Amino acid sequence: MSYIAYMSQREYFQVDVPIRHSRNPAMHGVHVLTGEATSGTEALCLAREGYDSARAAYEAGHQIPFRWPIGWGARGLRPGWEPDWAAAKASQWVPWPMEP
Repeated sequence: MSYIAYMSQREYFQVDVPIRHSRNPAMHGVHVLTGEATSGTEALCLAREGYDSARAAYEAGHQIPFRWPIGWGARGLRPGWEPDWAAAKASQWVPWPMEP
């Protein structure tokens, strides 16, 4: 498969991952990750890989890169908050409309 054909099949996705604070479960929210993927299933896998890589870098005391080579990252990582990957949902990303 050519690079051009490969790139044309990718779309931009958003993955919404519910999160809860580990010390206060009443505190909850959603961590949103975005990036390119060929499907919602692939988006979930890449988002998790980007999140896990960012968390490992943070825990090792390294700066979290803006984006990993896979195209996904997790800049807004919040220590003490645990993601619920089983409840994560992927959808095609729709940009906010620009005002004229």
